[in-house]
Amino acid sequence: MDSKHRKALEAVYEKPERANIPWKDIEALFIALGAEISEGNGSRVRVALKGVRAVFHRPHPHKETNKGAVKSVRKFLEAAGVKP
Repeated sequence: MDSKHRKALEAVYEKPERANIPWKDIEALFIALGAEISEGNGSRVRVALKGVRAVFHRPHPHKETNKGAVKSVRKFLEAAGVKP
């Protein structure tokens, strides 16, 4: 994991939640952690990491995730045993 991925991970774990994390950074973090990503219907993205599965929605029309999505990503990463 490089410094850009580490910064994205730290941003996901910040409290209060940020609403300005670009989705592409979160997806790149998933890939760096070894997650399997597959496309779902519409804007859905299926992610599997260390036996934990989740479905997220790519934000649109904006590129940044909202606070609720950041909370969901954090819960997913915690369940997979990923910590900053």
